[in-house]
Amino acid sequence: MVSPAKIFRIVEDADLGFIARKLKDYRKVEPYESGDREGELITEFTDLEAKDGRLNGTFSRDTLTTIYHRGGSIEVPQTRETQIIFKKHRDNVFLIILEEKPRANRIANRISEALFLKTGSIVEGKIGEETLKEMHESNPRATKVIYFDDVDIPDVGKLALYGSSLADTSLYQEYLDHGKVWYVVFKVEKRGIVIGITRNCVLVLFSKLTQDEFVDYILEDVLPLVSLGE
Repeated sequence: MVSPAKIFRIVEDADLGFIARKLKDYRKVEPYESGDREGELITEFTDLEAKDGRLNGTFSRDTLTTIYHRGGSIEVPQTRETQIIFKKHRDNVFLIILEEKPRANRIANRISEALFLKTGSIVEGKIGEETLKEMHESNPRATKVIYFDDVDIPDVGKLALYGSSLADTSLYQEYLDHGKVWYVVFKVEKRGIVIGITRNCVLVLFSKLTQDEFVDYILEDVLPLVSLGE
């Protein structure tokens, strides 16, 4: 089982204290009716805790989900919780959401609205192509997969190198001549884990770590690689 995450950057002036106060007070309640059932769907931020120079919390949202029941279907409320972490680094506040890309994007927009009453104040983190190239070139044997995008060959959207092909430096250079490194899967030797990273800061952990260990790796090893958008 893989573990996803995505890194974002706050582009408005904000500190962790302001963020904690705004999210603590945020609570959206929507009534629902389903058959003879009625109730409330709640969206809120819980378990907010400032610790070790960061703000940890949980994004909690209720939705209706359809289940099969005795020959028919009914809608029942379901709560989904996602861990979020705010961290100040190099005079910027970053947001890490432990969720796959589409849902992480939606949560980031919801947080932007809760903090600043608009979307667009929280943007995707960016890692430079040169940084991803260096990850591979510094230790090619640790690389498992490389994807290239922005390919200039007609009718070719992406190029990829897997397995033994990664040792072919001439093929790697040929692909570089036609595209940009988009996604790299590699082994982090000092931690013994396999991780995938894209230029827009989507992370996929292919190894077994606790959630706290995964967050520590992101904050210690990946966050310093994220550009400040200058």
